[in-house]
Amino acid sequence: MRLIFAGTPEFALVALQQLHAAGHTIALVLTQPDRPAGRGLKLQASGVKQFALDKGLALAQPRSLRLDGKYPEDALAARGAIEAAQADAMVVAAYGLILPQWALEMMGAAHEVASVGARKYGCFNIHASLLPRWRGAAPIHRAIEAGDSETGVTIMQMDVGLDTGDMLMAHPMPIAATDTTGTLQNRLAILGGRLILMTLEKALADDLRPVPQTPDGVTYANKIEKHESPIDWAQPAQRIAQKIRAFNPFPGASTTLGGEGLKVWMATALPGAPALGAQPGEILLVDAQGLVVAAQNSMVMLTELQRPGARRMTMAELLRGFALQPGMIFGKHKP
Repeated sequence: MRLIFAGTPEFALVALQQLHAAGHTIALVLTQPDRPAGRGLKLQASGVKQFALDKGLALAQPRSLRLDGKYPEDALAARGAIEAAQADAMVVAAYGLILPQWALEMMGAAHEVASVGARKYGCFNIHASLLPRWRGAAPIHRAIEAGDSETGVTIMQMDVGLDTGDMLMAHPMPIAATDTTGTLQNRLAILGGRLILMTLEKALADDLRPVPQTPDGVTYANKIEKHESPIDWAQPAQRIAQKIRAFNPFPGASTTLGGEGLKVWMATALPGAPALGAQPGEILLVDAQGLVVAAQNSMVMLTELQRPGARRMTMAELLRGFALQPGMIFGKHKP
């Protein structure tokens, strides 16, 4: 097929690489503008952009696709680029911008377009959840944070709603007890690339069987915000451990100790309850294997932390230069 691809993070890059390797013509790549990153806050291109440049693909980075929005000139330029691409379909994966009605209409909806005599297949979205659970911006984070045992990828025919379109293909994937958003995202990206290739094959063979989403079980995965990062030690250990894994690698779960801000990257909920009188956030045991901390009627073991200006460290590494003792109490850290 002749395709337009819209995506930004590494999750999207995997699908773009697989589409390109499979021989599909990528007529246009849409990705978000370069963002400041790193300690120097230098502008950094997305992996999707870098791949497009390396392969000599047409590229556009509009700040918005809304013709009546803040950047109408960007939207007009994007509309012109989409029209010029003369693509059969658009594949969208974690793009970060909502496709407006004009973009959906321009790509068609699996009908004949008489003016060019070519079939239009519409817009296919690679969504990292089993819809209708976790519609929205952060389905991987929220699935881990909620303690889900399973997630997956859904290929959806896009409409004007927020992840409300008909489902074309879906495949489940278990969430391991040690999964972070980073590790789970990597596996889901590979699955998403495989499913979109199968979807395009079925579309060409006129073998797609759209399934409307049920209104039952709808949940929304709101965008992850930095202000959510502080750990509430008064919550149950399982909730705390899930949040820490969900916020790895971004934005990182945070806490304080003696006025110093810390990032907590890995943790495990422990069986049993802390000693009577232990306060939430109180360090109960200091060990090279992990730091045991009191939570709500439970305990959590922290195994990977990061001090300001330092790299992530295991507990054994951290203890070489950080005097931690039982009785110290973690607090909330304002990001």
